[in-house]
Amino acid sequence: MRDVLDSIHTWYSSGETFGLATVVSTFRSAPREPGAAMAVSPGGEVVGSVSGGCVEGAVYEAAQEAIRTGRPVLEKYGVSDDDAFAVGLTCGGILHVFVEPVSRETFPGLDEVAAAVRERRPVSVATTISGPGRVGAHRLIWPDGAAGSLGPAGLDAAVDDDARGMLAQGATGERHYGPNGERRMDEVGVFVQSFAPPPTMLVFGAIDFAAAVARIGRFLGYRVIVCDARGTFATKSRFPDADEVVVEWPHRFLARTGADGRTAICVLTHDPKFDVPLLEVALRTPAGYIGAMGSRRTHDDRMKRLREAGLTEEELARLHSPIGLDIGARTPEETAVSIAAELIRDRWGGTGRPLGATEGRIHGTLAP
Repeated sequence: MRDVLDSIHTWYSSGETFGLATVVSTFRSAPREPGAAMAVSPGGEVVGSVSGGCVEGAVYEAAQEAIRTGRPVLEKYGVSDDDAFAVGLTCGGILHVFVEPVSRETFPGLDEVAAAVRERRPVSVATTISGPGRVGAHRLIWPDGAAGSLGPAGLDAAVDDDARGMLAQGATGERHYGPNGERRMDEVGVFVQSFAPPPTMLVFGAIDFAAAVARIGRFLGYRVIVCDARGTFATKSRFPDADEVVVEWPHRFLARTGADGRTAICVLTHDPKFDVPLLEVALRTPAGYIGAMGSRRTHDDRMKRLREAGLTEEELARLHSPIGLDIGARTPEETAVSIAAELIRDRWGGTGRPLGATEGRIHGTLAP
């Protein structure tokens, strides 16, 4: 829902009732992940997508029906089997899509969700999508509080526990419970959508390659911070796509800032006096991706210095160096694509090979 939130909040603020369709679960090679959303205004305007075009026509009709009747519905779309599914998906996957009418009456907490996302405060939205009870009910869960109710107190308590754990991981998905929140029952389906703050990309080295990496990092949804000790080069005018530009020694900045499992660290300075102390810190953080630019000679020298600094082989194995995938990149922009491709490969567990040379599922699952 994040990608359509601005549009639907405008409709919501004007008092309109609109249809909101959200992917709540997928099977096999479905084109969009849980949380992808499409909304339809009373006048027929459409924003967002649930399948990249495969089932949008059917979802559009379902959304208009939800506006007309005021009733939410859980739809299934999959391979062309008229007895089992409403419409065919060319990719052969299966989507479960929850379609609901949204207004100030049906979703009184949407203002709070929009505010939290704008202010980068973590919040989860739990929605009852199937089973007995209040289908279409919403509950907002923060790390330290909650608002709204899905029904029985036991159900709210169980969902709160799960939603907070999912929010800490930035995870979105479907959970099942008994009518009162029983863990070993599955009559009630609840979709939990986590709106965690965007992951951070730390780009070290205020060079032309860094400007391209900052641009593609922002495109991929990262909050991008560029850092360099040289104030002459680390300026906002040189890095307009960065959310923040910091003038500080890189290793000191990283040591006080820290990193988590969703952080990407791109070291582009290829200067030992910056690289080695920075990577000493970086490789001992839980950052999900750590890459360093440089030639193979630079890489060999860097690894030698890092071993001398006391880093273990296990720690060094986390380093992507030279940074990026081998796609023949030469320009800063092409190099940024190479780095982005490696980030995406690591996140989803891809091979980095041409799709035509692989078999099985095209869309992988999130790597551990």
